[in-house]
Amino acid sequence: MLHPDIRADKARRLPEHGLAEAVSLAAALPGMEVLGAEVVRLPRLQPGMLFGSGKVAELKARFAAEEVELVLVDGPVSPVQQRNLEKEWGVKLLDRTGLILEIFADRARTREGVLQVELAALSYQRTRLVRAWTHLERQRGGFGFVGGPGETQIEADRRAIDDQVIRIKRQLDKVVRTRELHRAARRKVPFPIVALVGYTNAGKSTLFNRATGAEVLAKDMLFATLDPTMRGVTLPSGRKVILSDTVGFISDLPTQLVAAFRATLEEVLEADLILHVRDIAHPESAEQAADVTDILASLGVKAATPMFEVWNKLDLVDATTHDGLIRQAEAREHVFAVSALTGEGLNRLLEAVSTAFDEEKTDLTLTLPFSEGRKHAWLHAEGVVLAERQLDEGWQLDLRWTARQEACWRGL
Repeated sequence: MLHPDIRADKARRLPEHGLAEAVSLAAALPGMEVLGAEVVRLPRLQPGMLFGSGKVAELKARFAAEEVELVLVDGPVSPVQQRNLEKEWGVKLLDRTGLILEIFADRARTREGVLQVELAALSYQRTRLVRAWTHLERQRGGFGFVGGPGETQIEADRRAIDDQVIRIKRQLDKVVRTRELHRAARRKVPFPIVALVGYTNAGKSTLFNRATGAEVLAKDMLFATLDPTMRGVTLPSGRKVILSDTVGFISDLPTQLVAAFRATLEEVLEADLILHVRDIAHPESAEQAADVTDILASLGVKAATPMFEVWNKLDLVDATTHDGLIRQAEAREHVFAVSALTGEGLNRLLEAVSTAFDEEKTDLTLTLPFSEGRKHAWLHAEGVVLAERQLDEGWQLDLRWTARQEACWRGL
C-alpha cells in the first residue's frame, strides 16, 4: 500500500492517518494480505510514472523480493500511469477509486446495490480503456471494397460500455420510481424519518441495531453497510419513528459512486432529522466530520433539516477523556456522547429525538391561490393539512404545523 504525499498539496489530514485508513480499506477485502505500507513523499507528481525513476526502481526491487502481486495506491492514478507502472513492476495496480469499487462489488447484496456498483464500475472503466487495451491502433476492416478503415477497437469497447450503462440506468430508474412510491406511502403515515449518516466505520449499524433490535451486519470494518435498511422504533415517549441506516461516507469518495448511489442517499434528503454519527475515539474525528458535511452539502441536504451530532465509541476512550467528552456534549445543544456497543448515553439521545418531534404546533386557516401549486403540494407532502376547501379564488386550508415547517413553507 503506497500513500503519495505531495508537498504542494495542503491535505486536510496527516499522511500517516491517510495511510492507516487505506490499509483498513485493503483489509476490508477478503483474502487480502497487506505485506507493507509506506508514505511516499513527492515534491510533485510525475505525469508518466507518478513517482520518480529512482523510487520506481527501488520499489520494483522490493516488490520482486517480497513476491508482491498487487500494489494499491491511495490516490488517483491516471490510466497512462497505471499502464506504465504495471509494465515496469510486473504487478497489478489499483488506485483508491478502484479499491473502493472492489469493496463495494464484494459487499453489495441487494439487486439495487449490485446495479449501483456495476454502473459506477463501468463509468470508471470507460476512462481507463487506454490501459486495458494495447491494440487500440488496430482497426477492423470495412464492408465491401469501398468500406472505410472501420471502427477502432477502443471505439467498439467504449460503445459496448455505453450500451451497458444505458441498460443499467433504465433498471435503476425503475428502482428510483419504486423508492419514490415507498416514500410517498410513508408520507401518508405520520411517522417521521430519522437518518443515520457518518463516516464509514463510525458505528452507525451498531447504533441502528441497538436502537431497533435489528441484526444488520455491524463489523469493525470499512463499508460494512452498503444497502440501506429501515426499521420502526418506539421512542421513550411512545412516539414511533422510522430509523434509516445508510452507506458510510469516506474522504475522496469517487464521484462515480456518489452518482450511482444517489438513489440510495436520497433517503437522507427525505429525512425529518439527521443523526450525524462520529467515531469520537478516532484521531481525525474532526476531519472525518468535515468530509461528511461536505458530502451532505454536495447531495443537496437542506440546511433547514435538523441535525444531531452523536459522539459514538465512548467505550474506546480512557476514563479521563470519557468524562470530559460527556461534559462537553452536555454543555452543547444537539450533541450526544454515546457508546452504541454498551448502550451508554442512548436513552438521552432517544429522548432528545422524541422531543424534537414534539415541537409546539399552531393551527391556522389560510387561502392559497391556484397559482401557488408548489406550496400547496408541499403542505400535503408535510402532512400538515387538516382540511381543505376549494373556493373561487383558490384553496382554503386548515393547517396544524410547527414554527420550523411554517418557516420552510414561507421560504419556498
